[in-house]
Amino acid sequence: MTARTPRYTGVIPPVVTPLTADGEIDRPSLERVVAHLLDGGVSGLFALGSSGETAYLTPARQDEVIRIITSAAAGQVPVLVGAIETTTDRAIERARAARGLGADAVVVTAPFYTRTDDTEIDRHFRTVAAALDLPVLAYDVPVCVHSKLTPELLLPLAEEGVIAGVKDSSGDDGSFRRLAIAARGLPEFSVLTGHELVVDAMMLGGADGSVPGLGNVDPHGYVRLHEAAVRGDWAAARAEQDRLVALFDIIRAARPGTASATAAGLGAFKTALMLRGIIATNRMSAPMRDLDAAETAEIAACLDRAGLSRS
Repeated sequence: MTARTPRYTGVIPPVVTPLTADGEIDRPSLERVVAHLLDGGVSGLFALGSSGETAYLTPARQDEVIRIITSAAAGQVPVLVGAIETTTDRAIERARAARGLGADAVVVTAPFYTRTDDTEIDRHFRTVAAALDLPVLAYDVPVCVHSKLTPELLLPLAEEGVIAGVKDSSGDDGSFRRLAIAARGLPEFSVLTGHELVVDAMMLGGADGSVPGLGNVDPHGYVRLHEAAVRGDWAAARAEQDRLVALFDIIRAARPGTASATAAGLGAFKTALMLRGIIATNRMSAPMRDLDAAETAEIAACLDRAGLSRS
């Protein structure tokens, strides 16, 4: 079998989008986030993913985020940019804008809001890819788009070079394992897990890397986990993963019944970054709310237990 040389490997965090107190893009804070991630040893950056609040940002603010991240990355690692839109033409428009602003690849979901079947999803990816001159990765996130990208749908697209990889945030570990097994025969195709609590298990099953939202808070930890898995030190990988699972308790800080799962998770990531002195505020996009002082104190305790410094 041909040795696998997937294009995208390692840790590629979905970069959070810091906001100022009045809700604008906070450029200095976003630049510090990029520097923090690069210092952690990440192998790529995913701009305008779910953790980047892409669905909440206007096109002008999305463009600003791309400019800042590509400028701050300065070619040190590839920048993957979400072109996450409801329909094909809209995704192409956003992908072309990302390309013009320095994106190295785009990440595209299935269409959503509109009701689709697999034949239309297949056509969607083919049409987007044909309209671009840069790699397209499929983003499997059924909790948001209400369509599951099955191995049966993805593999023909991969075999024909329509898509360069998959970022799997489905939580369907059986489907992911089937995809990883099939990808062994696709030397350059990247299989990336977004299931940040089981990266060690996904690596053992054949993942080429991870796209962990929690990696914003602790990129060094995810890089250590990845490196341990690559060298086959599964005990070290498991120990690092266990520590990160405990750190992930920060998402439980939001009081039940007062915030969506999205707001609880992103709010926790932003609050942790604020406590670490990397971003200035934990401001969230409307209609999500900022986490309060009591919730912030709970997150601070989690950081302390995980051995992460605070400013």
